[in-house]
Amino acid sequence: MNRYDLVFMGHESIYEVDAPEGSARGLPGGASSFGALAACWSKRKIAVITRMAQEDAPTLEPLKAAGIDVYLQPVAETTHLRIVHPTGNPDERLIVQTRNAGFFVSADVPPMERCLIHLAALTDREFSLEFMRHLKQRGFRLSVDMQSFVRQVDAETGIIRFKDVPGKREIADLADIVKLDIVEAEVLTGTRDMEKAAERVEEWGALETVLTTSDGAFARHKGKTYFRKFSNRSSHGRTGRGDTTTGAYLARRIDHGVEESLGFAVALASIKMETPGPFRGTLQDVLARMSESP
Repeated sequence: MNRYDLVFMGHESIYEVDAPEGSARGLPGGASSFGALAACWSKRKIAVITRMAQEDAPTLEPLKAAGIDVYLQPVAETTHLRIVHPTGNPDERLIVQTRNAGFFVSADVPPMERCLIHLAALTDREFSLEFMRHLKQRGFRLSVDMQSFVRQVDAETGIIRFKDVPGKREIADLADIVKLDIVEAEVLTGTRDMEKAAERVEEWGALETVLTTSDGAFARHKGKTYFRKFSNRSSHGRTGRGDTTTGAYLARRIDHGVEESLGFAVALASIKMETPGPFRGTLQDVLARMSESP
């Protein structure tokens, strides 16, 4: 029976990006890998569970090199996403899923002791409510990125649209920690006010809520709220900001309070945003950045 402090689950994708300033093909990445690599500083026992075609397995080597155990369920296709930026505005984009590695099932989870599993999907084609219930029945604690349900794939066109989630209350009730960004918060709760959105998610049953915005990150736990502002000096590595914040927060939260963990996660994500790709810094780098922040 394997033992882990923290497990990340989600598809790893191959990206195609079309933008006025240039296009790219064959870019690997995923919410689970960004999160796991942001937790590596902790020296905790970390694993990633994913589904992809065996031929694309080499893209997982950076995770293994960082000391993360990888459980790959080989399937016929790797998830592929095409991102189109029609203008120079990075927030204006069309996302299309062209291939899909399929929903996770109970057999994808190897024998392991009970721990916290973070569900970090790219779209609503990865986790079902039934699967979440199964994990809870096995005794796992759950952290859920609501992106996993809000990003809904059109069955005919593959276009991803942000929509409300009928089962959102049960999802929040099953989760110990709920993560969402400001756009997802508005879709799910009807407000962009962080305090009100987090309070609503707490009313649905979540014990802890983490919410990211372009300015920083917000957390609510047992009725108390905290906010920390990002301190990045550039945004060259903005992609993966939310997943990085979450991974750092979850790892720090194992043995620290909410306020300290939030400050730590924001500092780490700020460093990551200054360089493209996942976080590659050290614990000392993060602590230094925390000491610089007001």
